[in-house]
Amino acid sequence: MSVSLNNVGWRAMSFSERLVALRKQRGLSQRALAESVGVHLTQVQRYEAGSGQPTLDVVRRLAIALSVSADMLVFDPQERGPQDDDLKLIFEAVEQFTADEKATAKTVLQGLVLQHQARRWAKAS
Repeated sequence: MSVSLNNVGWRAMSFSERLVALRKQRGLSQRALAESVGVHLTQVQRYEAGSGQPTLDVVRRLAIALSVSADMLVFDPQERGPQDDDLKLIFEAVEQFTADEKATAKTVLQGLVLQHQARRWAKAS
């Protein structure tokens, strides 16, 4: 089951707060989460208390166990995606595209990014 940030009333939260909220939403005990991730119960307790930070591998396993992306565990919704309101609207519209239209949009954007990077490298030389 995947969770949408919009349907759970998310606000700016710390990693530990997001971890607790997602674990509870899934109906998991700390022990069950620890077993599913392959860490000791005390580690999960530390992560949830904010007194310890998991390694990248553990973040990955937590995300898998909670059926969310690692980004959802680590970042607030406002920290991901474009900050420009116009770009946000464009990307929301792209979400409605067919698979072929999305592929075309990606190709165009990748070309623009490469062009931008080439100009930056040329200036740096």
